Amino acid sequence: MLAVSTLVGLGRHTISGMLYTSARQFQDWSAAYRLFEQHRFDREQLFQPAWRTVLEHLDPEAPFIAMMDDTLVRKRGRKVHGTAWRRDPLGPAFTNNFVWGQRFLQISAALPSDPGCPCQARGIPVDFCHAPSASRPRRNAPPEAWEEYRKARQRLKISVLGAERLSALRSQLDAEPRGKSRKLIMPVDGGYTNRALFRSLPENTTLIGRIRKDARLYTSIIPKPRRGRPRWYGSPVPTPEQIRQDDSVPWSIVEAFAAGKVHAFKVKTISPLRWSGTGGRDVRLVIIAPLAYRPRKGSKLLYREPAYLICSDPDLPLSQLIQAYLWRWEIEVNFRDEKTLLGVGDAQVRTQLAVETVPAFIVAAYAFLLLAAARTQSAALPPPKWYPRQAAARRSTACLIGTLRSELWGKALQPNLPHFASPPTPATNGSLFPDNPFSAVCYAFR
Repeated sequence: MLAVSTLVGLGRHTISGMLYTSARQFQDWSAAYRLFEQHRFDREQLFQPAWRTVLEHLDPEAPFIAMMDDTLVRKRGRKVHGTAWRRDPLGPAFTNNFVWGQRFLQISAALPSDPGCPCQARGIPVDFCHAPSASRPRRNAPPEAWEEYRKARQRLKISVLGAERLSALRSQLDAEPRGKSRKLIMPVDGGYTNRALFRSLPENTTLIGRIRKDARLYTSIIPKPRRGRPRWYGSPVPTPEQIRQDDSVPWSIVEAFAAGKVHAFKVKTISPLRWSGTGGRDVRLVIIAPLAYRPRKGSKLLYREPAYLICSDPDLPLSQLIQAYLWRWEIEVNFRDEKTLLGVGDAQVRTQLAVETVPAFIVAAYAFLLLAAARTQSAALPPPKWYPRQAAARRSTACLIGTLRSELWGKALQPNLPHFASPPTPATNGSLFPDNPFSAVCYAFR
C-alpha cells in the first residue's frame, strides 16, 4: 500500500504523505516509520524482481546493458546523515557552485522495446544506494582519527563504490541460469572512466566510458621477460582530437537509435590501444562525429559536440557499442522523474537507515511501475487537446501515473470515463461549466 501511495500521491512524498494517500492517517502510524528506521527489508532483495524481469525480456544471446551514474539530492537539515557541501552540477560553467545535499548511486538496466534491431529502450532502476563521503575530523583530533579518515575517504570514493556495485550486479547475474553466460555491458560517464573501474572489471563484463579529447594513448605490446616492472605501454599515438581531425583515418557509418529515430553516425575507431587507467588491458577508441540538428524548422544548422569513447572489449561490435552508450541517457531520464515526479529526497528523515531505505523504496516502486507499463497494454488517458494527434512512441512517466490514478480511483469518484471534462459548446459561457474533479486529479502534475 505504501509503494502505491508513493506513485499516486498528490502532495510531498514524505512518509506522512504516504499515510495520507493510503487513508491511514487515523490509524497507528508507528509501523510505517519502523519499516524504514529499522532494518525490516533488504535493499538488494527489493530490486531483484526488476532486473530479473529485464533478464527474462531479453533474447538468449542479447547482452545485459546497464547504466551507472550518481545524482545529487538537495537537503536543508544539517543533522541529516550523509549530507555535505557538494558541487552543483547545474551551476554555470565559469564558476563552481556548492549546495548542501546527499549523493546517491544508481544502476538502471536497458529494457529495449524491440530486441534485435536499433530501437528505443527504457531505463529500469535495478540498484539505488546512498553514497556519502567520509566525515572530516576536527583540527585537534588525534592522529588515529586522521588516519582513519584518510582510509575512509579512499574507501568511500564514488568510483570505488561504483566498482563494488558493478561486481555485485555481475554476481547476481551469475547466480541466474539465464544470466551466467550473458555479457554485461555498462556505459558510464567520464566521472567513472578511471582505473578504479577499468582495473577491477569482473569476468564477462564490458565497460564503455567517455574519455578526454586530449587523453594520452599508447599502442599495445606483448610484455617480454625483463628485469624490473613489466612494460605495459608501447609508443604514444595521437590524441583523440588529433585522430578526429586526421583525414588519413577513414570514417565509417554506423546506424543507431537516438532522439526518436534511427540516425547514421560517422565513426572512427582504432584498436587495440593502451591507456594509463586500464593498465595492461587492451581498449578500443571510438570517435563519434558531431551530429547535425536544427532547433526548429527553417533555423540554422547546428552541430553537437563530438564524443570520445573507450571500450574495454576491442572485439565488441561497433553498432552494439554505440547503441549501448546512446541508451545511457535513460538514467538521466530516471533521475528527472525520480526527483520531480516521485519526490525522492522529500522524506524528512535523518537517521542512517531511514536515509538509505526511504529513497530506495520509492525508486523500487518507480521501477515496478515502468515494468508494469512495459508488460501490459492498458488504455492510456485521452491526450490533451494541444498534444499532437500522432501517438507518442512511448508513454511518459506522468502519463503512467495518471493512468494508475484513474484505475485506482475511478470507481470511487464515478467519473465519465470516455469523455472526462466535456468540451464547452459555442453558445454557452465557459465559466458556468461545473468542474470535473476526476479529470483534474488524474492529470495533476502532468
